[in-house]
Amino acid sequence: MKTIKGPAIFLAQFMGDNPPFNNLKNVCQWAASLGYKGVQIPSNDSRCMDLKKAAESKTYADEIKGIVQEAGLEITELSTHLQGQLMAVHPAYDDLFDSFAPPEVRKNPKVRTEWATNQLKYAAKASQHLGLKAHATFSGALLWPTMYPWPQRPAGLVEMGFKELAKRWLPILNVFDECGVDVCYEIHPGEDLHDGVTYERFLEATGHHSRACLLYDPSHFVLQWLNYLEYIDIYHEKIKVFHVKDAEFNPTGRSGVYGGYQSWIDRPGRFRSLGDGQVDFKSIFSKLSQYDFEGWAVLEWEDCLKNGEDGAKEGAEFIKKHIIRVTDKAFDDFAGTGSDEAFNKKILGIK
Repeated sequence: MKTIKGPAIFLAQFMGDNPPFNNLKNVCQWAASLGYKGVQIPSNDSRCMDLKKAAESKTYADEIKGIVQEAGLEITELSTHLQGQLMAVHPAYDDLFDSFAPPEVRKNPKVRTEWATNQLKYAAKASQHLGLKAHATFSGALLWPTMYPWPQRPAGLVEMGFKELAKRWLPILNVFDECGVDVCYEIHPGEDLHDGVTYERFLEATGHHSRACLLYDPSHFVLQWLNYLEYIDIYHEKIKVFHVKDAEFNPTGRSGVYGGYQSWIDRPGRFRSLGDGQVDFKSIFSKLSQYDFEGWAVLEWEDCLKNGEDGAKEGAEFIKKHIIRVTDKAFDDFAGTGSDEAFNKKILGIK
């Protein structure tokens, strides 16, 4: 068994224009002061890094790595959540998602997708330059507006959607394979990969590509009423990235899973700071340790009530307390009798 690495923190929700959140050096020093050992870097944020430059220049990538190491931290993964979203956008969402892309490719879905594809390929090479083995992203979504089958979906629509999604991702998965890096899709409502069944559909459409892996975030499963512990039993071989994020789901007679278009604070399902929600993290850390998860425990802070800096401070200690330093021997070794083949035969009555 292996001990999970951590605590680490995803920087996306904390970056801003004021210190210490205004550049990679400052935010790393802040994270280290809270007790974090690693950072997951949003590759779309220029305050953290220039993704294209990191892909094209090993020297620049080493400089980024050096800034992080100078603070006493490691880079856990790069993230392309926003770029991954743009790999597949249903026309109903074109205007809403255009802001994820630079101005020069907006209002042109084909060019925007080409830009996102190049971003993902840059991320593969940048990850290789940084010595990383896994990458965090979203899948994008062509089918999400048809998630609930009303009106009835036309025959073949779902199959066509996953075939097209795989077609867009396969060249990227191949580049990541060349770079020795796993692509870890965050299973998330709003993405075509939003539960185990949809991941399996995508995996089959890619020909079971070895690099099509998973980012495990139990908060999204709480809000769907999906069994997030059994999920680990089923998919543990594919889980390479772990977001430690809490959530709660308290349905009422007026609102449930879909939330009634309410703001986050009024929804039955809400993301919470670690320890304030309903996720059974003791069981999660136990299962991941049992299955030899080799990655990092990365805080992703989202909470509609608590201040983010407080959530980050509490989160470091929360994760530290939940990481299990795995044993290197069996607990009952003290009572071992020792044995050999002859002794075992004698016990079993075998001549």
